[in-house]
Amino acid sequence: MFIEYLLNPSNYACQNINVHYNEATSEWWIEGKNYDKYNIKATNTYGTGRASAYKIIEDSLNLKDTRIYDYYEDENGKRVAELNKKETAIAQAKQEQIKLAFEEWIWKDPERRERLTKVYNERFNSIRPREYDGSHISFDGMNPEITLRKHQVNAIARILYGGNTLLAHEVGAGKTFEMVAAAMESKRLGLCNKSLFVVPNHIVEQFGQEFLQLYPSANVLVTTKKDFETANRKKFCSRIATGDYDAIIISHSQFEKIPMSVERQFAIIQKQIEDITLGIQDLKNNNGERFSIKQMEKTKKGLETRLAKLNDTSRKDDVVTFEELGVDRIFVDEAHYYKNLFLYTKMRNVGGIAQTEAQKSSDLFMKCRYLDELIGGKGVIFATGTPISNSMVELYTMQRYLQYGELEKRHLQQFDAWASTFGETVTAIELSPEGYTLVGR
Repeated sequence: MFIEYLLNPSNYACQNINVHYNEATSEWWIEGKNYDKYNIKATNTYGTGRASAYKIIEDSLNLKDTRIYDYYEDENGKRVAELNKKETAIAQAKQEQIKLAFEEWIWKDPERRERLTKVYNERFNSIRPREYDGSHISFDGMNPEITLRKHQVNAIARILYGGNTLLAHEVGAGKTFEMVAAAMESKRLGLCNKSLFVVPNHIVEQFGQEFLQLYPSANVLVTTKKDFETANRKKFCSRIATGDYDAIIISHSQFEKIPMSVERQFAIIQKQIEDITLGIQDLKNNNGERFSIKQMEKTKKGLETRLAKLNDTSRKDDVVTFEELGVDRIFVDEAHYYKNLFLYTKMRNVGGIAQTEAQKSSDLFMKCRYLDELIGGKGVIFATGTPISNSMVELYTMQRYLQYGELEKRHLQQFDAWASTFGETVTAIELSPEGYTLVGR
């Protein structure tokens, strides 16, 4: 409707131009763009000689700034692309013009305005976050010499009665005691059986001391470096699985050495491969952008490599798996160490987007999904003083860990769908050591 309003294409062009959306990749593309190539509105008023209005609208739908490249062959015969700054500036000015026209058009029709307002209110303006009051919690077994502050007991109530939780207090606000007290109260109330604390390598012993400082009679298992040496790992994991501990405290690196079952890893990776394969096929069938297809094929190849490693039985370590530990609640301290979680996006030069995935991040993500499945999204607690340090992408990553079910429910599990809903990309020119470059924010 907007394209018809803006460009007024002929009836023949209207019959041959179609807009498609691929939910698997959040990709938009306009089929039949060339059927309206003699329309002056498409080539001049809202487009340029190098980029038609249809191309610019397609870029905008895909959260991209339009760029114009000139191509030449270098001395080795390789095709090289060079940004045409003048043509790019003209095209991006047209892109802003189209965006302004869309903002004006979207509210023009009273019926459309009312319908969109209703959709917005139902999706985003109908939830009031619950306020948690922990003043009634008794904290049986806690050291009587220690009194928790109001924000701490309220945070503990959030963990007990809410779902997966992010403790994002500033440094020194008492996140350690919040996690410890929440674990002990959860067990006392029958909300969990065994809590696993995942903390930075250098503070494992310190964390254990603070745990016993708050709950002197707690039965806590604290790991040492020797426990996860190859010769001792299976024995120690068996202790975790068979022991009736109030809590187990292990380091980040040790946590990564406790694998998910091969069957679950295989199923998750296979599902990702199937989704990407469908997305690639859909793009090819509808002449999707070659760059997007190549990126998805690269991701698929990486997943297939991981799948091949799983099938290599000669390298498997016969150890107790994460599912067999009996853990039904994990507390991850300094959770920002796990922010490097790979995501697929069509956007270019946006800060904070990881193009490669840290193994420890994908491992944690898999374990979070398992606990969500096991106890309905109430078994994961993150603590960090810096949930967002460089980019809003980190906020999306935290939501993937802690609220993946909610993202799926709202069809926002793809980053581009999330970013188009809650953010806006702004293109600016920044000075770098190599010269001026276009960056997205």
